[in-house]
Amino acid sequence: MTPAEPAPRVVVADDQELVRTGFRLILTARGIDVVGEAADGAEAVAAVRGLRPDVVLMDIRMPAMDGLEAARRVLAQVPECRVIMLTTFDLDRYVYAALAAGASGFLLKDVTPEHLASAVRLVRTGDALLAPSITRRLVERFAGGGQGDGAGHEHRHGATARAPGAGAPAVHRDLAALTPREREVLTLMGRGLSNGELARTLTLSEATVKTHVARIFAKLSLRDRAQAVVLAYETGLVSPGDSAGTVR
Repeated sequence: MTPAEPAPRVVVADDQELVRTGFRLILTARGIDVVGEAADGAEAVAAVRGLRPDVVLMDIRMPAMDGLEAARRVLAQVPECRVIMLTTFDLDRYVYAALAAGASGFLLKDVTPEHLASAVRLVRTGDALLAPSITRRLVERFAGGGQGDGAGHEHRHGATARAPGAGAPAVHRDLAALTPREREVLTLMGRGLSNGELARTLTLSEATVKTHVARIFAKLSLRDRAQAVVLAYETGLVSPGDSAGTVR
């Protein structure tokens, strides 16, 4: 973070007070301003609406309203906010549902303090946060044409993981607007490569990569890299067995 850049403003939503307190201490110690807390999804939506934070750390499993539904409402009401989903369970079924809800990232609660703080700063700038292991399984699920045994398992808290392809036909139609280089960049983004990794793989400067990424977002009406990753899977640009550098 540059000296001129204001500290990210964060709301922490988790039904466990100990978790909220721990995250607050971790983030505050690293110069990140925790402006509010919430114990369930409804409180999270109200807090975001009132406080207008940059980022919400949102637990998936919460009473009254779960984190997936809360994320959908937050992003509908305050679209400039970024949501990082949190869970103690490294389960496939949450990943697509979280991204379909509009989340910019997905973290396990055993994340290191340094990674947590860097994740907040990363998504605040409009980037996406997907762990390599999560990205790999997401590719496998999408390429298989579904979500395996995870589909529909979130009815307990009122959230349902949507099937791949739902809600994005207009985006698919616009793929023809991409240049060959932009298509290449989108494919590699789908494999989870950062801008730095894209630059090294394609032998480009990071500034040039950022320009390509911005143009892809504009042409396809994508809000961030998380949506770009989902699109790459849904359109078949990425499939299991591809190496990070393989481009279709």
